[in-house]
Amino acid sequence: MTNPLRRLLAGFTLFVTEFAITLALGTVGVVAFLALSREVFDQDAATFDAAAFRWVRHLLGPGRQQWVEAVTFLASRNFITVAGLALVAWLLLVRRRRWYSLLVPVVALGSITLNLLLKQIYQRPRPLLPLTSASGLSFPSGHAMISASFYGLLIYFAWSRLRRYPVARYAVVTVLAGLIVLIGLTRVYLRVHYATDVLAGIMAGLAWLLIAIPLLRQMEIGVRKRFSRQLQSTEKQPL
Repeated sequence: MTNPLRRLLAGFTLFVTEFAITLALGTVGVVAFLALSREVFDQDAATFDAAAFRWVRHLLGPGRQQWVEAVTFLASRNFITVAGLALVAWLLLVRRRRWYSLLVPVVALGSITLNLLLKQIYQRPRPLLPLTSASGLSFPSGHAMISASFYGLLIYFAWSRLRRYPVARYAVVTVLAGLIVLIGLTRVYLRVHYATDVLAGIMAGLAWLLIAIPLLRQMEIGVRKRFSRQLQSTEKQPL
């Protein structure tokens, strides 16, 4: 087996290992977290959600459905898939940031998979009288969770890489954080999610990110050292 093929196999093995272990541990952590948060929500959830529908409608204004749907599209699975692939290609081919390029699909796919799992656990129906079409279950909000994890990951990248440019650093972080909040508001505005769904989705997405990034970093260091030793040992063997 040639060295390039070994490196390709090592990279694929690393990705599968990181994704499986991180998803397993992240699922346990986020499910436990949301189990506690749902108990809090249940105390006054109906009153809070009803007030949130009115407040968001007043905040964004009536007759804003067209631009609201444009904003909410930025957290759809189709958009995140295309954006994620483009980001991976840029990190891998242009920036040569191999760990970052692995981190994007692990975080994005993990967030989507975990959200589907959580929906099946909680089985909460969507609100009545939605303003746009929506299918599936309601708790936690997939758009909110995916936006928190994906755009939260971009915040992590910006915070890590723009240290020499504090103005740009804070500007990017502020815009991305505002986008996460705005996407959550659009889901309530369109009445496809309760506000408690959105809050839970954002918290779950951030919790998943806080679990995934340090765990993946430690795994990357450990697995890289192991494969490096294996490759060095193979290269030293006589032909």
